[in-house]
Amino acid sequence: MVSTDSSTQKILVTGGAGFIGSHTVVALVEAGFEPIIVDNFSNSEPAVLDGLRNILGRDVTCYHADCNDAAAMAEIFGKEQLTGVIHFAAYKAVGESVQKPLMYYRNNLDSTMLLLELMPQYNVQNLVFSSSCTVYGQPETLPVTEETPRLPAQSPYGNTKAICEDIIRDVVLAKMPIKAFSLRYFNPIGAHPSAQIGELPRGVPGNLVPYITQTAAGLREQLTVFGSDYNTPDGTCIRDFIHVMDLADAHVSALRLLNQTNTDNLYDVYNIGTGHGATVLELIRTFEEVNQIKVNYTIGPRRPGDVEQIYATVDKANQDMGWQTQRSLADALRDAWAWQKKLSN
Repeated sequence: MVSTDSSTQKILVTGGAGFIGSHTVVALVEAGFEPIIVDNFSNSEPAVLDGLRNILGRDVTCYHADCNDAAAMAEIFGKEQLTGVIHFAAYKAVGESVQKPLMYYRNNLDSTMLLLELMPQYNVQNLVFSSSCTVYGQPETLPVTEETPRLPAQSPYGNTKAICEDIIRDVVLAKMPIKAFSLRYFNPIGAHPSAQIGELPRGVPGNLVPYITQTAAGLREQLTVFGSDYNTPDGTCIRDFIHVMDLADAHVSALRLLNQTNTDNLYDVYNIGTGHGATVLELIRTFEEVNQIKVNYTIGPRRPGDVEQIYATVDKANQDMGWQTQRSLADALRDAWAWQKKLSN
């Protein structure tokens, strides 16, 4: 029987040096868990570990390893006596996945299957999987609930998340001793309020907010808004933007609920968002207002793979986990700009 005392629990955090992973590491430590990071730093920087140390006042155990390396992962499982896994590690750029589908399928599916093989071998029962609202495709009705039918994904990236959800569900249905939640994220933005960690894309950002902050900082000449002819109030795409620290807190709530569930195997899905959407132009205007700085942007053509609009109802997570968002869109954009200014210094 796994103890429900978080102070005794080591949680493997794959991709723990990444944007969402690093913020979740902070939330785990503050909640009394002991995170163990594994990251190959293919899309993150070792300097993130310094930021974590500055926030937490201590080091966090980190293994520099690839989540598809079976020998390395087995060694970590054998050494650390884990009680749970949060699986973030995945390639995640929609546009890149359209260009390189095989790379996305191989990395994202194989790493998930390896974890599912190792967990029963080392008596690790709890899994929180980093899924995405992309599994809904372009939903026919809004807001989406967890019962909203999944539609064909708009990108290979989105399809890898749907397939991984199915793999986890099927493993649980096979009566493996695994309890798992798939958290379907909407659009995480922002940074830790200390400005010690934040979103740190390599090369040209694939996500909107770091492109906005880099443009505002003069690192990018201009932001392109992809499409202005969508069926939305101002013609730009609508997304449910959630502060990354609220998203991090959801993982702690998910782990606690898994601990409290007295069953040998379980699978469920949860939407993790704010419950309402904002257009791309609304986001840009809010950024300009809260930070008193203009963003040089232009309107371009639509981007392949983009969904017109999507936002969630999060009642299920509110009720089952006792989780709800605490931070506003303005908070997230203020924190994102503070992080960018620190990077630029």
